[in-house]
Amino acid sequence: MAVPALVFFAGFGVIPLVGVLALSFTQWDGLGEIRLAGFGNWGAILRDPGLPHALWVTFLVMALSWAFQTPASILLGTFLAGKHRYRAVLSVLFFIPLLLSQAAIAITFKALLDPNFGLGAGLNIPFLVQDWLGEPVLAFGVVIFVVSWQFIPFHSLIYQGGVRQIPRSMYEAAELDGAGRVRRFFSITLPQLRYTIVTSSTLMVVGSLTFFDLIFVLTAGGPGDATRVLALDMYKRGFQANLMGPASVIAVILVLVGLFLALLLRRIGGRDAGHSQLEGV
Repeated sequence: MAVPALVFFAGFGVIPLVGVLALSFTQWDGLGEIRLAGFGNWGAILRDPGLPHALWVTFLVMALSWAFQTPASILLGTFLAGKHRYRAVLSVLFFIPLLLSQAAIAITFKALLDPNFGLGAGLNIPFLVQDWLGEPVLAFGVVIFVVSWQFIPFHSLIYQGGVRQIPRSMYEAAELDGAGRVRRFFSITLPQLRYTIVTSSTLMVVGSLTFFDLIFVLTAGGPGDATRVLALDMYKRGFQANLMGPASVIAVILVLVGLFLALLLRRIGGRDAGHSQLEGV
């Protein structure tokens, strides 16, 4: 029964990864002859002063987006898991951002934040009339906001399912002991969501390594290199500078970083992130 899944994974995961790894040791412009380059590409990329900056920006996007998304997703997911009259309608509305293309979202926010013709100028709101995408700090903040705005609904759905698996008897026992909503949230809900948090965090962290189209359309890595993440650096080297070898090196680095972070989160999460969160019940 596992053979079809293994074949699919090998065809679309393992074989392309091996091909990219082999390509990282070559010189190729995407059209001409492929020539062996040995470790030249790796040496050039590892000595490139732009690599530490791209790594720093990538990790900063990862950390800040996780810090914004996780609390909001937990609170929203807990709220949607309750018995509210309009819960089903709200769940659909909150999920809409995830259905939209990242490129379309970037174009929309770019238009809304335009200091001359955007939302601020149209409504005459001075705070919104700023060069949001022209200042490094503001542009970076916009990227974090847009990423969080799109993916919070997805992680809220994960937490909503996790909260619904928690036995109601635990909350009833806490109510009998006089625990309020806040105490029940921190003493029951959060501990029982331990493995759900690990799963959601892994998806957030690994997924943040692949942010490309949203940043490319929204800021193109600018202003300067303020939002130039590794994925965007890989694209610019491979498809704008026609340096497929160095671009493949960055691709392999992204895979290794993602694998390391996924294993680290699994280690931090405990013995088995896939184990039932109802442990001890």
